[in-house]
Amino acid sequence: YYGKELQKSEDLKTNACVTSARPLPRAVRDALERVHEEVVARYYGCGLVIPECLTSCRILDLGSGSGRDCYLLSQLVGERGHVTGIDMTESQVEVAKKHIAYHMDKFGYQKPNVEFLQGYMEKLGDAGLADESYDIVISNCVINLAPDKKAVLREAYRVLKPGGEMYFSDVYASQRLSEAVQKHRVLWGECLAGALYWRDLYSIAEEVGFSPPCLVTASPITIGDKELEGIIGDCRFVSATFRLFKVPGSSQAGPGQVIYNGGIVGHERELVFDANFTFKEGEAVDVDAEMAAILQSSRFAEEFLIRAGRSNAAAPRSCC
Repeated sequence: YYGKELQKSEDLKTNACVTSARPLPRAVRDALERVHEEVVARYYGCGLVIPECLTSCRILDLGSGSGRDCYLLSQLVGERGHVTGIDMTESQVEVAKKHIAYHMDKFGYQKPNVEFLQGYMEKLGDAGLADESYDIVISNCVINLAPDKKAVLREAYRVLKPGGEMYFSDVYASQRLSEAVQKHRVLWGECLAGALYWRDLYSIAEEVGFSPPCLVTASPITIGDKELEGIIGDCRFVSATFRLFKVPGSSQAGPGQVIYNGGIVGHERELVFDANFTFKEGEAVDVDAEMAAILQSSRFAEEFLIRAGRSNAAAPRSCC
């Protein structure tokens, strides 16, 4: 579907793959302008998958397609960072590889800090990806295309370093999907037929070992095609961005207060961490034990002053 039927993002039949839940930071907009037009045209992702605090990070992009997000991230991690993209579609990987030299020249890098592999995100070991080798795993609207989503999350967990993060956008359904929907070819290619019932994400993440999912943003999907709407029935879909952390078992943290030091590029004064937590520079925020453990064990540890001790109020937690 992505190799032959779709030649550009305008060929998509629904807006599942083109929703964006919030405006892009200036640094990301500028970086996007430096990405080759063919790479952008062959991009079929959803939402925003550019996490914060990326300098010198090693990032893996699952289902990297034409490489748009990889080339964006290549600029944000800097020459000392590294980005690996893996995708199962040969023609998409070819597009991505074709433009490596163009982008490295454009970015002023002496040697490439990106690589593209053809392979399956359920079997990252087959592509030679080692345990605990990445700081961040991202994915943009592709986990719904994998029949075995638990295998994808298990592999992402394996290749992440302790304290690492999986930051990903995908499509979720309001209910478990019928077999008729799941086997519909166009709905599968449009990222709807393989959508996970959103509650199942929480149980799979826990089973694999991740911290509970933090919802970042969500926006409803409109179908706009009468025939497809008839097949889907009363099910509703949403494009949502979540962050999951590989919190080490030894990380013991209780509820407390945290103060954002400020200064993360593009988020100097305010860091919107997820739908529940926004951290303003110099302002004390009560957090629960989960968030305290995440901040303490991840790449964000140096960006915060973390005070242990019971906070005055339990931090709000809400699901989709």
